[in-house]
Amino acid sequence: MFKHILVPTDGSPLSEAAVRQAVEFAAALGARLTAFYAKPPYPDARFGESGFIAPVTPEKFQQFEDRLAERYLGYARELCEQSCVPYAGLVAVSDMPAEAILDAARGCGADLICMGSHGRKGLRSLLVGSEARKVLTYGRIPVLILRPSLEE
Repeated sequence: MFKHILVPTDGSPLSEAAVRQAVEFAAALGARLTAFYAKPPYPDARFGESGFIAPVTPEKFQQFEDRLAERYLGYARELCEQSCVPYAGLVAVSDMPAEAILDAARGCGADLICMGSHGRKGLRSLLVGSEARKVLTYGRIPVLILRPSLEE
């Protein structure tokens, strides 16, 4: 069965619920888990509500994103430790999360990607552009789409 699961996270409640389910699944399979976060690149121009360029330096932006990555991956690490699941964390900078997820899965040797999905339908799903849909479409690694209850 599956021995190495990659679970991408963006820190959202849906993503955290998917991480919880992926850790439970990894524990049941005796698999290891790699959590992944795609940090956005520093934007060329940051505009605030007033239209002025926000005073955020690349260094401050990087520090902020590093703190987010540590928090998001730390959540997965804690759950893995509690469940005795071998854990690794990966971070990459990308403005195309689906591509970064697939690159991370190939790079770490994952044989399954577990990720959350909002389950949007119709025109809304086309306009929003689901990262899960892109991973399913372009990936060659099996993908388990989790639609966890946020009340867990």
